Amino acid sequence: MNAREKQPPRSALVTGGNRGIGLAIARSLAESGRRVSITYRQNPPPPGFTAVRCDVTDGADLERALEEVSAGHGPPEIIVSNAGITHSTVITATDPKSWNAVMDTNLTPAFRLARASVSGMLAAGWGRIILVSSVVGLTGSPGQAAYTTSKAAMIGLARTLAWELGPHGITANVVAPGVIDTRMAEGIRPKRREQFISMTPLRRHGTPDDVAEAVRFLASEEASYITGAVIPVSGGLGMGL
Repeated sequence: MNAREKQPPRSALVTGGNRGIGLAIARSLAESGRRVSITYRQNPPPPGFTAVRCDVTDGADLERALEEVSAGHGPPEIIVSNAGITHSTVITATDPKSWNAVMDTNLTPAFRLARASVSGMLAAGWGRIILVSSVVGLTGSPGQAAYTTSKAAMIGLARTLAWELGPHGITANVVAPGVIDTRMAEGIRPKRREQFISMTPLRRHGTPDDVAEAVRFLASEEASYITGAVIPVSGGLGMGL
């Protein structure tokens, strides 16, 4: 059996899964047979998914969402921390409020989600933790201090989880997208976007489905010997880092 074939109907949770990369991931996991729940803050996802309204920056709300998912599909054995925002400005203009907003959305929920989900994974003797980072978390990017820091920190978190949870059959990995055709990417200044594409060997942007395929594999039974890895889905941007 390969990762594209039907997998056991394990419970999966994707944060920020109502659009873009998150929605593509949710669809891919559902197609492979997983019972998929999606968190969203404002706009619900299309019909066909268990949608749970949740502000991931609120620890209590995230725990409530996990309880709701567990009641419907069982404790999540696959978690994909995808919710994120960006803040574009140079370091001298980055105020503490904006910095904290990015950390509270991108990084802290990944920690909270993993921490709250581990007990169910330990009980099952199986689990997949997948954090959606960014290739700029490896390369850095001018005007993106908060965003790149939050995405780089995900790697340290995942690798620590890999060490702690590996003996229990739980893997923790990172997917690092490059320039992906999403609403967030539309906010990149055209000149900067052209620079990113020029530094990408494939000379084009990627699609949400490109990222979803990588996540689907990491969440599969066949990926049981992969943990602590950073998988760039970037067309070669930042290769070797």
